[in-house]
Amino acid sequence: MDFVTKLPKSSQGYDTIWVIADRLTKSAIFTPIRETDLMDKLARIYLKEVITRHGILVSIISDRNPRFVSNFWGSLQNALGTRLDMSTAYHPETDGQSKRSI
Repeated sequence: MDFVTKLPKSSQGYDTIWVIADRLTKSAIFTPIRETDLMDKLARIYLKEVITRHGILVSIISDRNPRFVSNFWGSLQNALGTRLDMSTAYHPETDGQSKRSI
């Protein structure tokens, strides 16, 4: 998971793309969001766009974006039984799938 930020605003006000890459199938979900969207809204989008399509994930690799290290996100994934793995700072190859999808 990663974010492409600082994009020009769309007519709906979106300025960020949330990239969610599936390591198994090499498919990706590109979801438009606003950089200011709060974690509860992102959680709803995640449930709608990811969980409904793919089911509960075994693990997630993401960078150390504050959204992904928040207590809310950790609690949600813990409740779902999903393991959270954080990539090492300045080593984007850990999460290379989302980088290659962009």
